[in-house]
Amino acid sequence: MRRWVIVVLVVAVSMPLSRCWAQSPVTLEQRFSANDSLAIGDEADARAREFLERLAWTPASFDVTFEEPDRRKGDVLVRFPSAVVSGDETNDLVAMEWYVARDLEGRPLDHAPAVVVVHESGRGMEVGRVIAKGLALEGLHGFMIQMPGYGKRRGSEPRDDSAWLHAMRQAIADVRRARDAVAVLPTVDSELIALQGTSLGGFISATVAGLDHGYDRVFVLLAGGNIQQVIEQGDRDAAGLRKRLEAVGITGDGLRELTEQVEPLTVAHRVDAAHTWLYTGRHDTVVPPACSRAWSEAVGLESDHYRVLEADHYTGIIFLPQVLGEMFELTTGRELLVPGEE
Repeated sequence: MRRWVIVVLVVAVSMPLSRCWAQSPVTLEQRFSANDSLAIGDEADARAREFLERLAWTPASFDVTFEEPDRRKGDVLVRFPSAVVSGDETNDLVAMEWYVARDLEGRPLDHAPAVVVVHESGRGMEVGRVIAKGLALEGLHGFMIQMPGYGKRRGSEPRDDSAWLHAMRQAIADVRRARDAVAVLPTVDSELIALQGTSLGGFISATVAGLDHGYDRVFVLLAGGNIQQVIEQGDRDAAGLRKRLEAVGITGDGLRELTEQVEPLTVAHRVDAAHTWLYTGRHDTVVPPACSRAWSEAVGLESDHYRVLEADHYTGIIFLPQVLGEMFELTTGRELLVPGEE
């Protein structure tokens, strides 16, 4: 089984997935109507309730449309409006790269589970894209959502790190709304939609998982809780963000006040531990292992839901074949086998 997953990853990295439109499950002219299913419900903890009220929005109906994707960036580009607007029209139209799950003849799989993939902090979103492609080749529709300020959502003005909080809040709302956008699309099994996030995308996913139980499965990779600690103590990507925030005067108590407004630990007790998995690197110096452990404990993850990889924040990519295979099995309940294997 693992040999097959390795083959899947190699193919995912090396081949374009854009197919001829004759084999696409949609046409660009199609438009679908979706409805927010956000249901925060009751919350006894006053701090968590205030946190949720800041992040929530009034549920509404919204349109889901399609555009032709850029080369090698999905089969279809899915668009829908953000639930939290910034005032920048380019940024406020969410973009998702849809990597269509197909059979061996290249035909779209009907009624296949889907995974919304939230990418890392890198501008190119390469890891998120590899994960979405790999999942599609395993038989799961992969939807890589571009976070605010990335890809198609990047306006002519450079990103302003002083607006970090709004971008995080908008990303959380977009990722949660993405579940309802995906649910109305043809060939998608609306009863089985999972969420996966890596690094920055993992922190967003961890917070989304605490809003409600909108997603049926949640997979968090190289992330956790204690965002302030990550920014203050982490190196490389975290250190870069720390310096940019320091440049606009966000340090110490100011940083704490900023990060606690999107801190996954605040709502970790609301996460469905039975359907959530965390993958962390034992030698991670960007996201200290203590931060991952803190979120795992706050959620109440069992040991088999908390996977510690012998890797750091970057060498963890060598475990992607294993993680993708496990995601398939944990989402579908089926083992991923080499075609023809008993």
